[in-house]
Amino acid sequence: MAVENMAEKIARFLKTREWVGDVEAVSYLAAGEYNANYLITSGKDRFVLRINHGSQLGLGEKQIAYEYRVLQTLASSGVTPRPLACEPDPAPLGGGVLLMEYLPGRSLRYGQDLDRAAVIFARVHTTPVPAGLVVQQDPVMDIARECRGLLDRYPDHPLHRERGEIRAYYESVLRLAEETRALFQGEALCLVNTEVNSGNFLISDQKAFLVDWEKAVVSCRYQDLGHFLVPTTTLWKTEIVLSPEDKAHFLDTYRQEAGLDLDMDTLTQKTRVLEKTILLRALSWCFMAYYEYTQTRRPLQNRDTFSKIKHYLSDIPWILGSVT
Repeated sequence: MAVENMAEKIARFLKTREWVGDVEAVSYLAAGEYNANYLITSGKDRFVLRINHGSQLGLGEKQIAYEYRVLQTLASSGVTPRPLACEPDPAPLGGGVLLMEYLPGRSLRYGQDLDRAAVIFARVHTTPVPAGLVVQQDPVMDIARECRGLLDRYPDHPLHRERGEIRAYYESVLRLAEETRALFQGEALCLVNTEVNSGNFLISDQKAFLVDWEKAVVSCRYQDLGHFLVPTTTLWKTEIVLSPEDKAHFLDTYRQEAGLDLDMDTLTQKTRVLEKTILLRALSWCFMAYYEYTQTRRPLQNRDTFSKIKHYLSDIPWILGSVT
C-alpha cells in the first residue's frame, strides 16, 4: 500500500473538518524555520494552511492557537491575513494547523515601500490589545533574557569564539537595559510582530500586508521599528542596508500615520536602543540555529537561511558596529 503524501493528508484533513468546499489542489507554498505553509485551491477560492513545527515563545503545542488568537485580534487592522480556523492537535498533520486567507503580493522592496511599511506598523500598533498574550514589559531586558537562553541552550556548541563575542555584547546590552529603563517607563504597550524581514510583507498595487505572526508579543512599538531598520533584518532577504536618511524618513512617516505625540529626537533615540538590542537577538538566534542545523535533525531546514546564519556569525564585529 502506497504511503499517503502530505498533499493527500491535507486534502483528507480538510474534508473531515469541512473548513473549505471541495479541495481541488494542495501545493507547497513556503516554509519558515518553524512552520510549513500550503496553498489550498477550492473553486475560485484560495487559502493558506499553516502547519506548526515548533515555538520560539516556548508555547509547545499551544503555539498555533496563540498565533490564531493574535490574528483574530489584528483582523480589524486590515493589514494582516484573516484567520479562518485552527486545530491545535498535532496528530493529524504532524503539527497544529491554522487556516487563513490567501493574500497575493510580493516581498517588500526597501527602495520603494518604506512608506507602506510605516502605514502597516501604524495600523498594527494602534489596534487594541486583549489580555492573555505574552507581555514584554521591559523590552531590552526581556530580549536579553531570551538571548541568554539561546546562547546557553547547547553547552557543547562548537563555535567557542563566536559564543565569547556574543556573550560580551550580551553584557553590554544588560548595561544598556539599566541605563535606559527610565526612558521606557510609562510607555504604552501594543502588539508587535518582532519578525519583520522583507519576506514577511506582501505588497501589491492595491494593498500591503504583514504576515507570519508566530512570535508576536505585547511590548513597546520600538521593538518592531528597531527590528525593521537593523542590517541583520534588511540583509536577511536582500542586499540592502538602510541609510540614516532612509531611517529618518521611515520613522517620520510612521509617527504621522500612528498619530504619535512624540518628537523625532525621542522617537529616534528609543528606536536606536532597540536596534542595538535586536542585534543581540539576531546573533543569539543564529548561534543557536547553527547548532541545530549542524548537530541535530531539525525538522525544517532552509539552505539560504543556513547560508545567512554562517555569514552573520563570520562577521560579528561588523554587525555590532552597524548601529552606533
